[in-house]
Amino acid sequence: MGSMSIWHWAIVIVVVAVLFGGRGKLSSIMGDAAKGIRAFKDGLSDDGKKDGPQDGVSSLPRTDAEKEELKR
Repeated sequence: MGSMSIWHWAIVIVVVAVLFGGRGKLSSIMGDAAKGIRAFKDGLSDDGKKDGPQDGVSSLPRTDAEKEELKR
């Protein structure tokens, strides 16, 4: 009862192969999670390097009334 038989080892090997195998679902999920974390970190590091609108400036095109307002 205390020792593991060949069938126990076979089941353990099959479970490990399914979970950690090259094409296993867990490995693809972990790869996707790593990509998400990397994208999040890149987003945090690029926070001060934005080329777009900042400080509440809208990126929408200006209306004719807004263009006239700016000319004054």
